[in-house]
Amino acid sequence: MTNPSLKQVIESSDITVHPGRYAYLKCQTVPPGNHFMVTQDPDEVTVISKEIDILDTPHIESTQWWKLLEIRVSMPFIATGFLAKITSTVATKDLNILIVSTYSKDYALVREDNVAIATQALRDIGFPIRTL
Repeated sequence: MTNPSLKQVIESSDITVHPGRYAYLKCQTVPPGNHFMVTQDPDEVTVISKEIDILDTPHIESTQWWKLLEIRVSMPFIATGFLAKITSTVATKDLNILIVSTYSKDYALVREDNVAIATQALRDIGFPIRTL
């Protein structure tokens, strides 16, 4: 059996645009609360949370107004260049994108005012896209 092409993996994966706006927070410690994702390395704690949930979250810095795109990879760990294709596609539109990954999914955060341009670019390369 041959491995599927990158194009086949893209066309059989899907992207979901989540409702609401998200924020990236730099924190000194892991904060309590209902957050989408918390990561910690030796230098810092980073929190991704819906903006509505950050009012009571102590943080050092923040960047807000992000939309969350959930990328369900149909065949994880198979297609070389999958994330590179996503990021380069969005970059061709002169947009920034932030990527975080879990074991079975990838997430992209795109500025709210750029989400239509970014999702259309991803649709143009074959991703099915839906909005919740």
